Amino acid sequence: MDFKNILQKFRTKSTKKSKGFKFAVLALWIFFFIVVILLPIYILTVNVNLFGLYGGMPSLKALENPENDLSSELISADGVSLGRYFRYNRSQVTYDELSPELVNTLLSSEDHRFYKHPGIDFQGLIRAVVGKLTFNYAGGGSTITMQLAENLFNTMTENEGSLYKINGLKQIIIKTKEWMIAAHLERNFTKEEIIAMYFNTVSFGSNAYGIKAAAETFFGKQPSELNYDESAVLVGLLQGTYAFSPVYNYESSVKKRNQVLGKIYRHGHITQEVLDSLRTSPIDLESYDVANQNKGLATYFRTVIRRDLIEWSEQNGYDLWEDGLKIYTTIDSRMQRYAEEAVTEHMSKLQELFDDHWGDRNPWINEGKEIPNFLESRFKRTEHYRELVKKYGRDSDSLKIMMNKPRKMTVFSWGGEKDTLMSPLDSINYYKRFLQTGLMSMDPHTGHIKAWVGGIDHKYFKYDHVKQGKRQPGSTFKPFVYGTAIEQGYPPCFEVPDVMVTFNLPEGGTWTTPNSDGKYGTGDKMTIRQGMARSVNTITSYLMKEVTPKNVVDFAHRVGIESHLDEVPSLCLGVSDVCIYELVGAYSTFANNGIYTKPYYITRIEDKNGNVIENFVPKTRQAISQSTAYKMLYMLRGGVEERGGTSVGIDRELKINNEVGGKTGTTNNASDGWYMGVTKDLVTGVWVGGDERSIHFRNWISGQGGRTARPIWEKYMLKVYNDKDLAIEKGPFERPIGGIDVNLDCSRYNQVSSDSTEADEGEDEQMWDDSDFNN
Repeated sequence: MDFKNILQKFRTKSTKKSKGFKFAVLALWIFFFIVVILLPIYILTVNVNLFGLYGGMPSLKALENPENDLSSELISADGVSLGRYFRYNRSQVTYDELSPELVNTLLSSEDHRFYKHPGIDFQGLIRAVVGKLTFNYAGGGSTITMQLAENLFNTMTENEGSLYKINGLKQIIIKTKEWMIAAHLERNFTKEEIIAMYFNTVSFGSNAYGIKAAAETFFGKQPSELNYDESAVLVGLLQGTYAFSPVYNYESSVKKRNQVLGKIYRHGHITQEVLDSLRTSPIDLESYDVANQNKGLATYFRTVIRRDLIEWSEQNGYDLWEDGLKIYTTIDSRMQRYAEEAVTEHMSKLQELFDDHWGDRNPWINEGKEIPNFLESRFKRTEHYRELVKKYGRDSDSLKIMMNKPRKMTVFSWGGEKDTLMSPLDSINYYKRFLQTGLMSMDPHTGHIKAWVGGIDHKYFKYDHVKQGKRQPGSTFKPFVYGTAIEQGYPPCFEVPDVMVTFNLPEGGTWTTPNSDGKYGTGDKMTIRQGMARSVNTITSYLMKEVTPKNVVDFAHRVGIESHLDEVPSLCLGVSDVCIYELVGAYSTFANNGIYTKPYYITRIEDKNGNVIENFVPKTRQAISQSTAYKMLYMLRGGVEERGGTSVGIDRELKINNEVGGKTGTTNNASDGWYMGVTKDLVTGVWVGGDERSIHFRNWISGQGGRTARPIWEKYMLKVYNDKDLAIEKGPFERPIGGIDVNLDCSRYNQVSSDSTEADEGEDEQMWDDSDFNN
């Protein structure tokens, strides 16, 4: 044995072991230095954004109270969501509002070790790093908590430091921030709270931010109702809101859904049989509906109230679009639906009559003649025309060519939207022929507006005809003349002759009121109740002359009319413009014992946490006495009860065991048709007319309010009474506590015959029946 060689080999091995030992010790010291000394220093410098190298971190307060932009929600009196105001359509949910299937789907697909890691999944992180280094992608390393950190604080795009400019460092810094934020979230929130927060912050495309908006948009459900199939579709969207959209890329969405379903199966939440069944089923998109202000209930109401809410938010330091306010309204979703149904049912048929009535002729008429260049003048008022002028010049041939050049467009029709080819002038011609309408229904005792329909279709006709639009009220203004007379001591049974009444005008000359037939009276006497019931102009003029226009204006303003009223004799026929909103409020004074309650539509506003920020109460005042108010209800009932009354022809069902007051109104050329209906629980106003006053039926008979507006009220009230859950009941009006100082039984007086005078709208309305709509 060569001892020398053995010794040499031992020395060599000892040296190698010594070197290995030294290397191991050195590695441990380097690891210790990095982890124990450098890493804390690095994290500290990131946290304080040393020298602006890394970009800022969220404050401690922000980390403990993370927020995201939330849509504000409009809620009906019966708890139904009417719509939202948002920059991003997002509403919060709690963990308890998530279905177990949805939670299992998320964890199976995105983070199945979620309950085992402290916000950072080192196993997943190592897998992701190795996958990138070997070009063998095996999934990302971000946990749900880390993704939440990114969603909440935008670590990818916001608060960039100067080191972000160095290739490779930016991603390291971003991940460092996410880890730090994730660790803080895990310390301050439960796992369940983190899951809910995550679902509230992610985008699903189709203008749906957060799981509540997504469930409603894609499936018409709440998050608590989602099954595995629907959950797999939505969780799949997290990988690409467009690439895996079932709307835009259906096949890709199905494939992604099936991949997610496979993960759900592998983690034991569904059986093989269920998996096979779900994989072969189509994605049901029948309920897909992207939220916007043109869809859903009360679209006009939502637009009108928005202006008030913006002003309130500015005054109180809130952002309507982001602060997640809950706005509770007086609107009843059921009554709103009935009102919209009534409008659709009647206006679609009325439009057919109107189109047949005019045939190939144009309905824009002034003094019996078609208005020249009507379409061109209306087009010049549009934004489209102004854009063409900027591009081509006001008098250029190109402008004229573009005005008449057909292009593809989708237009409104009562049979549904239709695609067509139209030039800009064709479009004006098409839309100007549509009749418009407005309806408002209110509880006269509380001031609560229960239904609001501002037009026939909010998407195509934005103008609101309840509060924004004002038109001449015609004979619906007459009750204010009669009310003034009643207040001054005229009893409802006071008799007045149907004779010509002439006013001397202050500026010289005279004005004489004709009845609707152009005649100036028969000489017969009638009670003022019957005069108002039959809407006889000469009777109204007689009282106007007795009580004076100034007092009528004062009375109208006291009971609720807010618009300017001209103190002229012709005011008795409704020549000053008003809106439905104020007419309904004024008529409600009669049904509320003489107390005017300003119509209102917001009861309270809460913040996103359910704390009441402000309660709203109606503004009220005693406008007239109880006695005068009740006498006016008796007068209004005359339209339904008196022979020749303009409301005698209302549906018989509405009159059974019920006291009803009604007043029609029609302006010159039948440009405006009105109906005001009054019951003990509801006051409802309806207007129907053309987009402009020049657009109307060719004859007054066809366009009178009893034909154009009253049927909407009838249909609406029948639907309301038939819904027993509404607690809107038939019955008599409330009697004054102190009684009435006059006899309210006018039946003992001689009644004029139905053909002794042609009423403003009474006799003609006897010719109207449902068969006219069924040609």
